[in-house]
Amino acid sequence: MTTTPSTAPDVLSPEFAADPYPAYRTMREDFPLIHHHTTGGYIISRYEDVARAFKDPVFTSHNYDWQIEPVHGRTILQMDGREHSVRRALVAPAFRGKDLREKFLPVIERNSRDLIDAFRDAPEADLVGQYATRFPINVIVDMLGLDRADHGRFHVWYTSMIDFLGNLSQDPEVAAAGLRTRDELAAYMIPIIQDRRAHPGDDLLSVLCTAEIDGTRMSDEDIKAFVSLLLAAGGETTDKAIAGLFRNLLAHPEQLAAVREDRALIPAAFAETLRFTPPVHMIFRQPREDVEVSGGTIPAGATVTCLIGAANRDGSRYADPDTFNIFREDLTTGSAFSAAADHLAFALGRHFCVGALLAKTEVEVGVNDLLDAFPTMAFADGEVPAETGVFTRGPGSLRVRLARRA
Repeated sequence: MTTTPSTAPDVLSPEFAADPYPAYRTMREDFPLIHHHTTGGYIISRYEDVARAFKDPVFTSHNYDWQIEPVHGRTILQMDGREHSVRRALVAPAFRGKDLREKFLPVIERNSRDLIDAFRDAPEADLVGQYATRFPINVIVDMLGLDRADHGRFHVWYTSMIDFLGNLSQDPEVAAAGLRTRDELAAYMIPIIQDRRAHPGDDLLSVLCTAEIDGTRMSDEDIKAFVSLLLAAGGETTDKAIAGLFRNLLAHPEQLAAVREDRALIPAAFAETLRFTPPVHMIFRQPREDVEVSGGTIPAGATVTCLIGAANRDGSRYADPDTFNIFREDLTTGSAFSAAADHLAFALGRHFCVGALLAKTEVEVGVNDLLDAFPTMAFADGEVPAETGVFTRGPGSLRVRLARRA
């Protein structure tokens, strides 16, 4: 039998926004299926149910028609079958293998160094405001071969998109700002896309303009929508992953010391951060028919909120789940950035995050660069970094004391 917010935690409450983890525990244990009357949807929180919602074809992504299409346009997240597989095949090669290593790794390294140079000699810095939230957006702009002078403009658009996607309370001002961003980005991108088709270069946008599979190419609108999605999904996951990773390591100095000593542990620290404090806490799905899950039945066509933040701390899947431990044995680092991942931070199945390896590369470069630049790093005096956000979540700021390398 499903429950209601009168007896179960409410995902729209101030208490939930301040700290959702106690609510997640209550949901998993006592209310694994909640019918949320305010939104009209259903909420699932156990690992087995969330993993199934990502992998079982009965769960569709048709909810994105109303959730993300208004701000992005129609993206690969909404597609099924051959349409999805072809569109994914058109964009995926740029985010793995030779292109990622040889073409875009130098772009990632340059942007990381440029941001660090701005505070390399400072005694303190905010790793969120001065690094993490800027780094992935600057990388995406440069990968696309766009004007570096527009880094700031894209950061504003990115912030507006994330606010729109996380607007669970349907604030009209947030919604209106997201729609303005859609129009502004289209006005900026479409002429550049058309020019790049006529004069392709060696950048990601040219790759998208010229890619072809079985006679299928991406339209101008397809490419604009993918760029919009890339800004939101690619920026938010990396932004909050880097900030969360350092917050978690700084809170566990012995694990930070281990990573400093052995940089091969960085992927394990990233994987554990994705499990312990995932950047995206909620992903939505919509079943094409009635589905039985823990706690009851979800009717066909209902919106299902899949709580990644709860599922990743399910004690039936992970030992001591509320403890950050980069050495845990029940999380496989080798598969943590693929569709075979143990954690659910990148989803699973056919809609597994196409940019997971890009995020991994950015995190590895960023963590290495910051540790190399600053042999001493600790929370600034009085700093108690707090997570913010409901749909996506991470430290709002991360002030640290620094000692630079001579």
